Amino acid sequence: MHIQVIMAEEVKLITSGPSPFGLRVSWALKLKGIQYESIEENLSKKSPLLLQHNPIYKKIPVLLHNGRPVVESLIILQYIEETWKQNPLLPAHPYEKAMSLFWAKFVDDKVLPSIWCIFMKKGKEQEEAKAEAWGNLKYLEEEVRGKKFFGGENIGIVDISFGWVVNSLSVVEELVGFEVIDGEKFPLLIKWMKAFSESPVIKENLQPRDLLLSIYGAYLQAPTTYN
Repeated sequence: MHIQVIMAEEVKLITSGPSPFGLRVSWALKLKGIQYESIEENLSKKSPLLLQHNPIYKKIPVLLHNGRPVVESLIILQYIEETWKQNPLLPAHPYEKAMSLFWAKFVDDKVLPSIWCIFMKKGKEQEEAKAEAWGNLKYLEEEVRGKKFFGGENIGIVDISFGWVVNSLSVVEELVGFEVIDGEKFPLLIKWMKAFSESPVIKENLQPRDLLLSIYGAYLQAPTTYN
């Protein structure tokens, strides 16, 4: 994929290093070749800048495009797609586009919460979360069947929505003591994870493993939300 760097517009991203939601926006901008300024947010003490630009939800990420804020990561991804047409993240056909948005929302509504519950729960509740997560992952296993990426031959919105697993999942698995996505149950997802993580833009913009271990270890001591 050829990435042409686009300049001359003011693009800023308010985010926090370990956030899967901020990471997906960062990947989208880089895949589009958009230069931007990353503003790191301290989630334990939210800044006036964040509260000014996202006063309702008070959450990251926030995209500032020429001073105008866009919030909620999936909405930001759609905004990026409609604003910068190069290297499309969504199919052109309306039905295929709708299906891509459906699966991206499925990742947020079902997959991420169930995996997070595995990480945060213990005993019976953890076993229930594990069963729910595996059920959700089976849908994604079938969706990627016969394709390199969920978007086909190129990375798309579903890939970057689910892509946090290549950065964070092995850390979660180490901390909980078992594999959530293993090669026997999910061979196609394992294959997809390898292809996704080896894409240059993705590979060059992953959070350091030691940092994630420190952050997620702290989450276990003082539970918080995943967003």
